[in-house]
Amino acid sequence: MSVPVFRVDQGDTSSPVVLHVPHSSRRISGPARASIALDDAGLVAELDHMTDAHTDQIAARAAGAARLRPWTFVNEWSRLVVDPERLPDEQEEMAAVGMGAVYTRTSHGQRLRPDDPAFAQRLLDAHFHPYAQAMTDLVDERLAATGRAIVVDVHSYPALALPYELHGDGPRPEICLGTDGTHTPPWLRDAAAKAFAGYEVGFDSPFAGCYVPLKHHRTDERVSALMVEIRRDLYQSEPGGDPHSGLDRLAAALATLVDALDAA
Repeated sequence: MSVPVFRVDQGDTSSPVVLHVPHSSRRISGPARASIALDDAGLVAELDHMTDAHTDQIAARAAGAARLRPWTFVNEWSRLVVDPERLPDEQEEMAAVGMGAVYTRTSHGQRLRPDDPAFAQRLLDAHFHPYAQAMTDLVDERLAATGRAIVVDVHSYPALALPYELHGDGPRPEICLGTDGTHTPPWLRDAAAKAFAGYEVGFDSPFAGCYVPLKHHRTDERVSALMVEIRRDLYQSEPGGDPHSGLDRLAAALATLVDALDAA
């Protein structure tokens, strides 16, 4: 049975909140694996570094604990197949280090796969474009049902910067909140800072921005967005370790944020 590109876990029909989990999977398709130059051990190491491990669990537990269940959109494939978040404002910058939508370099600058535009286009057609359309459709559905949509990206990042990070020399707080000048209003920033008040919270370092479908980007202020980047040592041993009890506390904080957004 073929694995779908994404999974949508249904929320309450009156909830405007979408928890977006793009980088939690380690699954790689046969053709994508064949294109990767790393041996098995090298691929496992790269997945350990680049996978936002267990963020799907954090989102699922938060959704289950929230008073009003949010919608959850989960990428079923590894970002080493296609990174669905490489929208135009980030694509050009990250492509310079071999990490556009289809990665050609590893987190440490090694060759991941050859530069093959035709193969990359096939991956984009199979993964990136259907994913983007489905996220657009889900946001449109939330707008139609509730008059607003709030996209909360759920990510994680390593305690120590990886070589690919273009802005890795800045602060690395326990919780990094990524914002957008159009789509992250002050009330959303404040709600997130309050929900994670028990943690060291910073904004836009080491990662900035948040995901908004292109249809709505900088044009529809009914769509709000925020990225929650969790430093991985809060909930797992790095790199690639199993989660520990810190995951439950993070899920509870994310549920608190979801409740605040539903009530806003």
